[in-house]
Amino acid sequence: MSLSTMLARTLKQDTNDAVIREALKAELTILHAKDRRLRIIEEFGVRHGSARVDIAVVNGVLHGYEIKSDRDTLLRLPEQMDAYNAVFDQVTLVVGKSHLYEAMHAVPDWWGIKIAKVQDDQSVYFCVIREARENPMKDSIAIAQLLWRQEALNILDDKGAAIGLRSKSRAQIYERLTTIFDQESLREKVRETLFFRDWRSDSPLVLNGD
Repeated sequence: MSLSTMLARTLKQDTNDAVIREALKAELTILHAKDRRLRIIEEFGVRHGSARVDIAVVNGVLHGYEIKSDRDTLLRLPEQMDAYNAVFDQVTLVVGKSHLYEAMHAVPDWWGIKIAKVQDDQSVYFCVIREARENPMKDSIAIAQLLWRQEALNILDDKGAAIGLRSKSRAQIYERLTTIFDQESLREKVRETLFFRDWRSDSPLVLNGD
């Protein structure tokens, strides 16, 4: 085999973000086909948009999927980890083969890891290296910050706890949420709100059996 052929084949097998993203969305749609409720959201912002996970699944849990293709670097991963660890119930890192070793030593052991590989027909398949487990590092304020201001006020209003807050800062509104709800209840309220939020048209609301 000539050197040029070998190089062409190597490049052909490298993954990129767009290819992985489309394949992952398709896989997640199939995987969660029987879920009673499902939202698959791209570029899901946390900490008021200062970080964005590539794909978030909203169903019974809030699961973030961060993609690092062969053409990406892991330079931003440490700061992304801090943001994702604060809010997601589970997190999975999806990597190209070139990042597998480094990724396994970079993320917490409760993060899931999938490797994305390109087959000869250019389709992508995923190999699960480690399943995601429950996040032990969630932060209630960061979870509350996933809500828009009016969403947060609506939740407080339902509890009769919004009095005096409508002219207050977002920080004070989020703080009140964390005093009214324990973290498990707050997570449930936030997931419910995110599920019914008017997202872009490419993240359709799915109600199976409702």
